[in-house]
Amino acid sequence: MLYKQLEHRFVQHAPQPLEPGVLYVSMEFATAMHLCCCGCSREVVTPLSPTDWKLIFDGETLSLTPSVGNWNFSCRSHYFIRHDRVIEAGPWSDEMVQAEKQRDKAAKASYYGIAQRPIGAAPASTPACRTESKSGLWGRLQAWWRGE
Repeated sequence: MLYKQLEHRFVQHAPQPLEPGVLYVSMEFATAMHLCCCGCSREVVTPLSPTDWKLIFDGETLSLTPSVGNWNFSCRSHYFIRHDRVIEAGPWSDEMVQAEKQRDKAAKASYYGIAQRPIGAAPASTPACRTESKSGLWGRLQAWWRGE
């Protein structure tokens, strides 16, 4: 890991560009962002929610749980952020990543009360089209990203 320590900053909107070695937290948009700690400069977004990451602020330092696994980046970095420190974690196999994606999908389905269907199966019925407002989490996240 290139970055062993992160400075945390509470912000309303994500600055552009992000500064290396800084963990930005927007409570309004329930999101934390930073540049990958390996040094590849890819932006890492960690949504804060009951089924995603949890933020722990002890009054002085920040921790994120669970670990940050950048499986979709070429670096495939994996690390923990504990008390503003970056702790490198071991690599995961493709099978481990796939199992975690399935676990995450099941956790979201359980939490949000969504019935799961087999991959490739058609939905039982087509839900009515609805438009997301900016008051929803996704809309707020998009507005935050655009600096609105």
